[in-house]
Amino acid sequence: MLEPAPAFADRYNAAEDLLGRNLAPGRAARVAYIDRDGAHTYAALAERSARFATALRELGVEPEQRVALCLEDTVDFPACFLGAIQAGVVPIPLNTRLTAKDYAYILADSRARALIVSAPLLDQFMSHLGAHPQLRAVVVAGDPSSAGQQLDALLETAAPAQGFASTRRDEPCFWLYTSGTTGAPKGVVHLHGHLLATAELYARPILGLTPDDVVFSAAKLFFAYGLGNALTFPMAVGATTVLLEGPPRPDRVGALLRRHRPTIFYGVPTLFGMLLAQDEQLPARGEHRLRLCTSAGEALPPELLRRWRARVGVDILDGIGTTEALHIFLSNRVGDIRPGSTGRPVDGYEVRLVDEDDHVVAPGELGTLEVRGPSTALMYWNLRERTKATFRGPWLRTGDKYHVDEDGYYHYGGRADDLLKVGGIYVSPFEVESALLQHEAVLESAVVGHADHDGLIKPRAFVVLAPGAGPANDELARALTQFVRDQLAPFKRPRWIDFVDELPKTATGKIQRYKLRDA
Repeated sequence: MLEPAPAFADRYNAAEDLLGRNLAPGRAARVAYIDRDGAHTYAALAERSARFATALRELGVEPEQRVALCLEDTVDFPACFLGAIQAGVVPIPLNTRLTAKDYAYILADSRARALIVSAPLLDQFMSHLGAHPQLRAVVVAGDPSSAGQQLDALLETAAPAQGFASTRRDEPCFWLYTSGTTGAPKGVVHLHGHLLATAELYARPILGLTPDDVVFSAAKLFFAYGLGNALTFPMAVGATTVLLEGPPRPDRVGALLRRHRPTIFYGVPTLFGMLLAQDEQLPARGEHRLRLCTSAGEALPPELLRRWRARVGVDILDGIGTTEALHIFLSNRVGDIRPGSTGRPVDGYEVRLVDEDDHVVAPGELGTLEVRGPSTALMYWNLRERTKATFRGPWLRTGDKYHVDEDGYYHYGGRADDLLKVGGIYVSPFEVESALLQHEAVLESAVVGHADHDGLIKPRAFVVLAPGAGPANDELARALTQFVRDQLAPFKRPRWIDFVDELPKTATGKIQRYKLRDA
């Protein structure tokens, strides 16, 4: 007769922690989320998550297997994310703004056994679902009239799971996909212990988050930034989160700030600039309850900070995090903001700047940013060489260039590679160039980052036309922009197209991008 397996002394399940701390007497009835359907208490969220854990088992998804979540920001996202973790299944939130080609790649690469998808996004999967033999189930959320299994129906019949999977703190918990230098997404593997580490090191001490806060993140839950903002952080303290389904347009964000009166608003520089450009969308000082805003994804220009303070009356804490580090590890602080800088290291993280020989650079010198801390991912899935290049012992190489001033504040200096950050999302120039080259009028192309009127980086394309392509004019430029938009996610389209006779190149034929950046 077999002896029962011994209990793990270090047993830890992230969903059990996040949900359990909010089910104590007096807290279970508090509002956890407000979405399109209204308010959802912590007790209701816990039950919905437990039902999803059971539903996954009934769908044949086993512990340690993956489930892809392509969900809009509604209560279904945290319920499915936490329910998967409760069952010991690994959830993979997917960017809702990708193309069918991107989704096909991710489903094949991750070998996800189930896909949970919001009804409006289902069309991006229909053309390739048959190409994934490992995919056992497709479940649709949000529209009972759509084809396929319905999430609400599954949850209605599934009994709430009792207990949580016996996982460990250092066990894979969830994946997040981030863009690669050739446009192919990379699966970033995070552990159970990473979620709460970010809350304890950033949300509590930097934001001073409490149960009385109401938070809103324009950055969506599928981002590492949004996942912390709108799931880990509020659930760690019992706060309330307002969710916005669909794009965070200035008019919708302004209306939300007035109606729900959040105390913390998590944004990105592009959105802050858009809100200031459409000033009438912003609530007056007496119409909001904001005490703090945060920014990440790309450097916050000092002028945007100045204008936001003058118009809204609250500070923006600029910081930097990465998908691989899970959330912000370098940040400004309340009462300690140096405009134009990304601030100082968050306690619990170590930061250094190194040169090409891995030597730490002197203050004032530009170096590549590396960080080590308790939320660094395990690896890139199926990418051994990229893993070795990025995860260097305890240090994570971010690919960002920085210099540190004599007072210890870090200042952004660009990317170590050619990746761009547009609206907080990495964009590969190679991917945009490849799309342009598919147009019959294009002979050669090169894409670099270019600052708009707010100092925010957007793609700028330099194009050499093919012989006989016709005149290089505004009409052709608009046609090329639309051509790229039709192939790639809209945010990847070039905002400017410059027609040139030739591209600057080295003797070996490599494009000299630095010359184009200065053009």
